Amino acid sequence: MMSMTSSTPDQQATTPDTPVDAAPAASAATPAPAGLTARALLKQFQEQFPPFRDCLPLSIGIDKQILARLPDLDRKLMRTALGIHTGSLRYLRMMEKAKIRYDLDGTAGAEVTQTHRDHATQVLQQRFKKEAERKKAERDAAAAEEANRLRQEKLNQLTAKFSRKD
Repeated sequence: MMSMTSSTPDQQATTPDTPVDAAPAASAATPAPAGLTARALLKQFQEQFPPFRDCLPLSIGIDKQILARLPDLDRKLMRTALGIHTGSLRYLRMMEKAKIRYDLDGTAGAEVTQTHRDHATQVLQQRFKKEAERKKAERDAAAAEEANRLRQEKLNQLTAKFSRKD
């Protein structure tokens, strides 16, 4: 079974499909402040870049495009934020049906391969299966607890019944 922290094909590739033109957008981009969390950085990405906000499939090498626009950005923090985004249910559901990837400006780029769509489907299926197993385990534990409670109650009734006859 794959772990929840596995990377997606989007995260594994590092070469951009589209050329990076950072000059016009560099003035509009703001660098990430120190002490920023991955979730806060993701929120910043969602405010700055339409594909993040609209949960569109990201172009391969989006990390290099981001670093070109935000050169002072901590790479590890950026990769964590990208992992949160690309591992979200909403993103994976979009990837299942996606045909085109998008760069930071929202410009259509390369095609989403069937392999990447299949990977998104597989991750979702595994996630749903794991959630179903967790819920079943919770139900089983609750049923066992209820059965134990009923057994204990019956034992208490029998103890009370036989202790009165003494």
